Amino acid sequence: MQKQLLTHINSPKELRLLKEDELPQLAKELREFIINIVASKEGHLGASLGVVELTIALHYVFKTPEDLLIWDVGHQAYGHKILTNRKNIFDTNRQLDGISGFPKREESEYDAFGVGHSSTSISAALGMAIASKLKGEDKHHIAVIGDASIASGMAFEGLNHAGVTDVNLLVILNDNAIGIDPSVGALKQYLTNVKKGTQRRNNIIEALNIDYSGPIDGHDIQKIITELERLKTVKGPKLLHIITTKGKGLKQAEENQVKYHAPGKFDSSTGEIIFKSTSELPPKYQDVFGHTIVELAKQNDNIVGITPAMPTGSSLKFMMDEIPERAFDVGIAEQHAVTLAAGMATQGLIPFCNIYSTFLQRAYDQVIHDVALQKLPVVFCLDRAGLVGEDGATHHGVFDLAYLRCIPNLIIFAPRNEVDLRNIMYTAQLGLENPIAIRYPRGRGITLDWKQPFSKIEIGTGIQLKEGENLAVLSIGAISKNVTEAIEDFDVAHYDMRFVKPLDEKLLRIIFKNYNTIITVEDGTIKGGFGSAILEFAAEFNYKNPIKVLGVPDDFLEHGKVDELEKLVGLDPRSLNIYIKKLIY
Repeated sequence: MQKQLLTHINSPKELRLLKEDELPQLAKELREFIINIVASKEGHLGASLGVVELTIALHYVFKTPEDLLIWDVGHQAYGHKILTNRKNIFDTNRQLDGISGFPKREESEYDAFGVGHSSTSISAALGMAIASKLKGEDKHHIAVIGDASIASGMAFEGLNHAGVTDVNLLVILNDNAIGIDPSVGALKQYLTNVKKGTQRRNNIIEALNIDYSGPIDGHDIQKIITELERLKTVKGPKLLHIITTKGKGLKQAEENQVKYHAPGKFDSSTGEIIFKSTSELPPKYQDVFGHTIVELAKQNDNIVGITPAMPTGSSLKFMMDEIPERAFDVGIAEQHAVTLAAGMATQGLIPFCNIYSTFLQRAYDQVIHDVALQKLPVVFCLDRAGLVGEDGATHHGVFDLAYLRCIPNLIIFAPRNEVDLRNIMYTAQLGLENPIAIRYPRGRGITLDWKQPFSKIEIGTGIQLKEGENLAVLSIGAISKNVTEAIEDFDVAHYDMRFVKPLDEKLLRIIFKNYNTIITVEDGTIKGGFGSAILEFAAEFNYKNPIKVLGVPDDFLEHGKVDELEKLVGLDPRSLNIYIKKLIY
């Protein structure tokens, strides 16, 4: 019986004691280990399976952690984590108080740079390489980046700078023709032509003064090791192009790469996804967006849809399937997505620009300079707003209310439920004179009968949900559900303010006049968010009512299930109930 190798390997030091011909067996065991745990614990699967051989080869050839290894995005770093002292706790991946699903500096000395968003690896590795040169240190700096991420502007900014430096930098292009969804754009076509041998392979990379090698088979571990050993002797910036298959080693993950990016629970022996019945559940907010934009676009020829590399995650895929000429996946390029929308808006189109809340942070200047400053009526649909769960600190959409609220000319709306989301999308395409940001959460809503006839929402108006005495709770967005549950047995009022900007000042005057104490509740940061807007209103008009601001504290929250995180910060129904009870009794 063949002895198990992975059992005895807890760090790269033990890995390097293996003979080279033992490494294919280790790759097989590492794949099985990842599959078995992700099958029951959930997480990102396909990306890590695709780089098993590369991961082993990198730690085998380079002397990590002294040599610095940076993974772009980090979806593909599970094998890296398992080989770097985290094998025995890998089953806590993405769980509350467990290890992160992404590389994280404070978690391990082998995680040279914390990631979660794409296209940062080349700039970070170059910065480290320049630092090593200035300090007179002799070490290697390796950035592993995918073909979807390298198409981003920031990656090319890093390559552009690297080409005029004399530092020890190795960029490994992991080319599998897919990010979360299939890669798009002219660079993808260029890489396809390189792989087919119909393109001069030095066309782009070597023109930037970077030594190019490849493409080579990213699943031939001996070939990778041989090339990495050679590249260790090559001076200056260089790029190795490897070809891999996302999901390698699990048949279903290879054949359905989008679904098996993060498949949820599945049978580790058969690979079949374990589906939960969704027939009696409310829809996901992203699907409400996806179906609604198709419905509106069929009525209004000026509507277009834009997403930066998230057609499946945002459900713009529905429009891309039905009206492909008016739906655009622009790749991992949030800045471009926003300014593209601005350009379209100048010509009378109505662009619905769907970007995850956490990723709009990457296009902040474009929102200000290209959209709001020019009062262009772009419709920003911000998916994954609020606490998003297991992806943790890099992905929580908790800053959008604060970072958008200070921008002039921008309307900010948070739907309480699916019907509100449909109605504000309907309202937005009727001819707004300003841009609008509509932010809604990850996951399912609360309404089974959500596909109701459209009705227009008056901009800047809130609504009363419950009457009461002495105390009023003001909420914004889907967190309203927790408030409703928390105050069910209390004689307190509840208002859904709906708009953070402009605030419904007429309604607020009534509230401050009729209630002694005001509580604001939001699933965003309490610094500069919705509660801050209410405090500013009170200060401006000299209201003296006590105001309690509840929301996400001034800290980076880690990963865990959404309900666990809500409990952690006091936003779950029970915590809200206890807090309000103390105020009224």
